[in-house]
Amino acid sequence: MTDTSTEATPDKPTHRSGLAAAAREFALIVVGALIVSSILRAFVGQMFIIPSESMQNTLLVGDRVVVEKLTDVERGDVVVFEDPGGWLGTEESGQKRGSVGRFFEVVGLLPDSSHGHLIKRLIGMPGDKVACCDEKGRLMVNGQPLEESQYLYPGDAPSAMEFQVTVPAGKIFVMGDHRSESGDSRVHLSDTGPDGGTPGDAAFVPLDKVTGRAILVVWPASNFSKLGVPDTFKSIPAPAGPPPAKPSISLTPPPK
Repeated sequence: MTDTSTEATPDKPTHRSGLAAAAREFALIVVGALIVSSILRAFVGQMFIIPSESMQNTLLVGDRVVVEKLTDVERGDVVVFEDPGGWLGTEESGQKRGSVGRFFEVVGLLPDSSHGHLIKRLIGMPGDKVACCDEKGRLMVNGQPLEESQYLYPGDAPSAMEFQVTVPAGKIFVMGDHRSESGDSRVHLSDTGPDGGTPGDAAFVPLDKVTGRAILVVWPASNFSKLGVPDTFKSIPAPAGPPPAKPSISLTPPPK
């Protein structure tokens, strides 16, 4: 009779496999969170840093604002948009981050530095007639004067230059709340667009370059506030007709 000996089987390093599984699970959670954050940034909303004084005192330099992308913009909204071409100077272009910072911007873990973007108030929609100014010095939209004391920078006039425009199809007319420090639609009423064309084309922002509307100031905490449409815009009548294919521009005051 032959004895059969068996050798003891060593214990498996279960603690190592457990650590590996936990590491894999953690990595999957992080990757999933980054994907969700990126999707939210692309389609729902993102945060921007205010780079200039053009929207004071509604928005101050360094404020963090939340911009939502789900709803259509309307008159009176504060909107973020890509540079339509030739608008941005060094004072209004946010500081560009390096590759690492840009990665964290893209995945939504850092607020957008606003490089290549601007933020202004939407004054005229396609087809609207925007003019400055009436006999009381007020800006007018479709013949209705705006009462802008709610948001206009103290001491600023509604506009130092006179004009009459009809906003073309697919574009909007924007102005900063700090009018004397804002390079907005008015400044470009004699400029051609980035692809040439008719003088004044550059003054109007294509709707497809609008990132979204700013809805909240979230930082610093002392400046926390909701951004909405001022009451004066709620009484603006609809435009008299369909928007033209090309803008109508006159650098003269409207009839008084």
